[in-house]
Amino acid sequence: MTNIIVNSPLDQFDIKVFIGFVSPFIDLTNINITTFTVYSVFILIVILGLTLLTDNNGRIIGNRWYVSQEAMYDTINNMVSGQIGGKLGGYYFPLIYTFFIFIFTANLIGMIPYSFAITSHMVFIISLSVVIWLGVTIIGLYTHGLTFFALFVPAGCPLALAPLLVLIELLSYSARAISLGLRLSANTLSGHLLMVILGGLVFNLMSVSIVTFVLGFIPLAGILAIVALEFAIAMIQSYVFAILASGYIKDGLYLH
Repeated sequence: MTNIIVNSPLDQFDIKVFIGFVSPFIDLTNINITTFTVYSVFILIVILGLTLLTDNNGRIIGNRWYVSQEAMYDTINNMVSGQIGGKLGGYYFPLIYTFFIFIFTANLIGMIPYSFAITSHMVFIISLSVVIWLGVTIIGLYTHGLTFFALFVPAGCPLALAPLLVLIELLSYSARAISLGLRLSANTLSGHLLMVILGGLVFNLMSVSIVTFVLGFIPLAGILAIVALEFAIAMIQSYVFAILASGYIKDGLYLH
């Protein structure tokens, strides 16, 4: 009897344990170095390395890395200034830019074949969005006190409809805690699954015979187009995450 092993497209998202810590005094069996840990540290190292490459060494005209970093910096700065504006925009800009550059780098590293996409894990991304949501809520309560709850009352709504509209606004506001991260994670997860499934089908097709090998280049070109689209989505989703986080902070600061 022949055993056939079929790899699941979801295997690429498995978190594998590299090193586990065991102590005779304290139970540390749940403290492990996993693929998630390694790739998170690797992403931070890549960001630090690219930042160091932007050093001009006193030159007036920067190198390519400097120009690319400056373009992303100006893009996020203009977006934050347009949404939050003024002194407060400059105060929250480092936070928004950190979100953008981390997610953008993580998405690009996740596009490397046989790598690990940390942004596809909903627990991590939704936890991040919940922290942002809690922070925005605390900012709103600290800045406006009980007036913060006026955010849930639409302007000019009839008194009879106020309870229903307040409930709808409250549910909509609470859903931000999940929707911010779910959008990013679902797009990353679906994109990687699509590429793996289509890539496997084309590989099996091209492995049948010489004729199918030649014909397989037609769908292979389509897969390459999808890969290019996924690179664009990687940048767009990181920008969407940053602009939504900035918008939520604006709501907490200005109640609109």
